[in-house]
Amino acid sequence: PDHVFNSNENKMSWQAYVDDQLIGTTHVNKACIIGLNGGIWAQSAGFAITPEECMAIATQANGLPGSVLGEHATPVVLCGAKYMVLRADDNVFYIRQGADGACIAKTNQCVLLGMYGDGMQPGDCNVTVEKLADYLKDNGY
Repeated sequence: PDHVFNSNENKMSWQAYVDDQLIGTTHVNKACIIGLNGGIWAQSAGFAITPEECMAIATQANGLPGSVLGEHATPVVLCGAKYMVLRADDNVFYIRQGADGACIAKTNQCVLLGMYGDGMQPGDCNVTVEKLADYLKDNGY
């Protein structure tokens, strides 16, 4: 899948990032890319996140870490389920509910959300999402 990182590519496919660089690694089972304004740029097949949830995630990503931790924190809700925030810094936060969880990383222009489920390693999911976030930041996104 290294071809997606070809900087000579004229047109960027956000869906290819979701499909190849997140889902394709097998370390992420659901994913989406959300603009900092809350719009959905791409999402994995069958991921039932709502536009309202995407808007809330974008708002939280723009206000890290206080938006998800501390007295002014708002709940993190994905697909109708409320998640507990494990930790957060200025650019990334980690959430969990039972066997499911996610790494949510902010870049200059968007938010990457990668989820893991039962039998998957949270650390592998986190590394996968953060590596793509770093790549996008390095390339102006």
